[in-house]
Amino acid sequence: MAVVTMKQLLDSGTHFGHQTRRWNPKMKRFIFTDRNGIYIIDLQQTLTYIDKAYEFVKETVAHGGSIMFVGTKKQAQESIAEEATRVGMPYVNQRWLGGMLTNFSTVHKRLQRLKELEAMEQTGGFEGRTKKEILMLTREKNKLERSLGGIRD
Repeated sequence: MAVVTMKQLLDSGTHFGHQTRRWNPKMKRFIFTDRNGIYIIDLQQTLTYIDKAYEFVKETVAHGGSIMFVGTKKQAQESIAEEATRVGMPYVNQRWLGGMLTNFSTVHKRLQRLKELEAMEQTGGFEGRTKKEILMLTREKNKLERSLGGIRD
């Protein structure tokens, strides 16, 4: 059973690629043709790779693995957050931070700091501080939550 059909891909405009002057030569085998200065992507191959990706994700999740949802474009941010939260998976819908996968020990420290700031806010740790300190801590918490909120758990 196909996850998506050729008609769905055509209707969503998946076949439209980049302009012919902005291309990566390694993508040549996926390009069907060019029309009016825009490359047209081969949807037969796209369908094959979508099915392979679907099977991989299905197997990974069935064996208890996690899938990270990534979509940093404005159009995708909200739906990425909703769907990843719905299925209980981590997501990144703001700017991708360098080293998020390769230097996770540093990212983990920032996650600990986020949890520390949230706990401080909950337990009243902000009291007894100046307005400026509270403002700076709140800004730090908001920035960390925006960039790391989806991979918190």
